[in-house]
Amino acid sequence: MRVVCIFRDNQDYSRSVNEWLENFRRQTGREIEIMNPDTNTSFCETYDVVEYPTILALDNNGAVCATWRGKSLPLVNEVLSYMI
Repeated sequence: MRVVCIFRDNQDYSRSVNEWLENFRRQTGREIEIMNPDTNTSFCETYDVVEYPTILALDNNGAVCATWRGKSLPLVNEVLSYMI
């Protein structure tokens, strides 16, 4: 499984996303891949990512298993369940 968090830094939501990512790392010991939509436009187009932040859980074939969009971030356990 691959979990990717797509967001732009220096936005009104950036601090809460960075805090959530750090909290996720501290609680689980795992890292979530961070992606900037401006430098990864083809990835965002492929997965129809148009709202930020977006967290995608992808299986080994690249299929989307779960998506969380917008400023309301998911619970750590929700995301972790896709990484196990």
